[in-house]
Amino acid sequence: MFLLWAPVSLFLGFIVSQSWSVQMSWENWRPEPRNRGDEFEEPSSQPHIVFILVDDQGFRDVGYHGSEIKTPTLDRLAAQGVKLENYYVQPLCSPSRSQLLTGRYQIHTGLQHSVIRATQPNCLPLENVTLPQKLKEAGYSTHMVGKWHLGFYKRGCLPTQRGFDTFFGSLLGSGDYYSHYKCEGPGMCGYDLYEGEEAAWEQDRGLYSTVMFTQKAISILANHNPRRQPLFLYLAYQAVHSPLQVPARYLERYKGIPNLQRRKYAAMVSCLDEAIYNLTKALKRYGYYDNTVIVYSSDNGGQPFSGGSNWPLRGSKATYWEGGIRAVGFVHSSLLVKKGTKCRSLVHITDWFPTLVTLGGGTLDEDMNLDGYDVWDAISEGHPSPRVDILHNIDPIYIKAKNGSWKGGYGLWNTAIQAALRVGHWKLLTGVPGYSDWVPPQTFSSQRLTNRYHNERIRWDRGKSVWLFNITADPYERVDLSQRYPHIVKKMLMRLSQYNKTAVPVRYPAKDLRSNPQYNGGVWGPWYKDEKKEQEEKEKYNNFLTNHFGQRKWKNKSNNRKLKRKAQQ
Repeated sequence: MFLLWAPVSLFLGFIVSQSWSVQMSWENWRPEPRNRGDEFEEPSSQPHIVFILVDDQGFRDVGYHGSEIKTPTLDRLAAQGVKLENYYVQPLCSPSRSQLLTGRYQIHTGLQHSVIRATQPNCLPLENVTLPQKLKEAGYSTHMVGKWHLGFYKRGCLPTQRGFDTFFGSLLGSGDYYSHYKCEGPGMCGYDLYEGEEAAWEQDRGLYSTVMFTQKAISILANHNPRRQPLFLYLAYQAVHSPLQVPARYLERYKGIPNLQRRKYAAMVSCLDEAIYNLTKALKRYGYYDNTVIVYSSDNGGQPFSGGSNWPLRGSKATYWEGGIRAVGFVHSSLLVKKGTKCRSLVHITDWFPTLVTLGGGTLDEDMNLDGYDVWDAISEGHPSPRVDILHNIDPIYIKAKNGSWKGGYGLWNTAIQAALRVGHWKLLTGVPGYSDWVPPQTFSSQRLTNRYHNERIRWDRGKSVWLFNITADPYERVDLSQRYPHIVKKMLMRLSQYNKTAVPVRYPAKDLRSNPQYNGGVWGPWYKDEKKEQEEKEKYNNFLTNHFGQRKWKNKSNNRKLKRKAQQ
């Protein structure tokens, strides 16, 4: 019966999306602010912090980087603030989000490999203190709207258990923008929209998620007193991650783009830009703007196969080439000392944790072992960044380089391991960094991407497992210097080895069939019970059998087999 239910729900979501997209208008909606108290009281000296994290926006997919996509709001905010032009994130969703919220590299949280899957009993380790927790300690009201993607297999993993006073959004990495359903495979479909720790059935009006999340964020602003308490708003948009869905009126702006995927993607970016415009208006309307720090960041590079563009950078999302990890980012605030500038100092997504906690008047304990740095002076005043290197990652599970070896790593490092390190001007890659082509903009062609090559026709060299680049002189990674400077390679391999000694074991558990939404009322949500609760259930079951049948019949069968049995009853 369930197999019939899921597609019907998805189909209904599609019908809603088509009818609503024509009627949607930002101007028809206004939140009703509550009485926020005495407007004449002294304002909080702590700045409000609005962190906007967008999903899969490519390096080129913003107007001020030369894109054909129109982003007037982002261009204006960046021009009036500080553009981060040497800014790095991680190549995938969960890793970037984990490093933002903990200030720690993946090797120190166990999330070195891939992303957190919906079916895995895995989440951001509970022993890690989070950014909202530290800001809450400093007196902030903390709110999250949008995409979580840091695990939810038990309630302790949910955003409201990790420092956020409120949460409205999705727990998974992607889903339908209108119906908010997601399938992880045959018979593994469910609803994914939450208010706090419960499914938001009553809040769901079939709105396009970019609009819905913006309206929710504006409602939070309207119902909070900015003069009484500082506010931290983490707005993590689903856009512009696939599936490529967008209200029709935005598509009309890009009729001249023949490539359908690029056209849809461009329209999604335009809708996102309009959302940021409405959010900025609300910050001004409700009295936040003059004392607010707005940070804008993409979580990873764009995916050319889904319409994104990182041109002229090499590679794409999910790779350790610059196209996968060099991100669009800027800071906009009246509190910046030098506005209208570009920050070319090295900045990494882990740096936001210490930077924002310090800016908010919080404390950083020495035993937190942060990998991030406070880079506010580098951004605001143009001072040199305290950061001189970035460990992009070490993934000991991903060892697909056929010719990788300890010998190739001078006995210092197994070059079969996927790893990437930046030190000063130098960048080292080992193993298989991922899809490595330079992908031209797909704007003016409807040809398949696989048939398009850069005119230099530089091919993937399957025999290599070590690369060295001077990123400052060669940001497009065209000239491999590993043979020319073996002494630099050795030094960086040694640095990788030193980092690896501090790594914790990888957390990447197998699929747990109890995660299936059909066992949870059709909703993606927590399913795991701790050992103590499971033992209590076993004892209750054994007592039941003893009382009714005079003997104990408990057998240590897997939970998955028990669930299958129950589903068949």
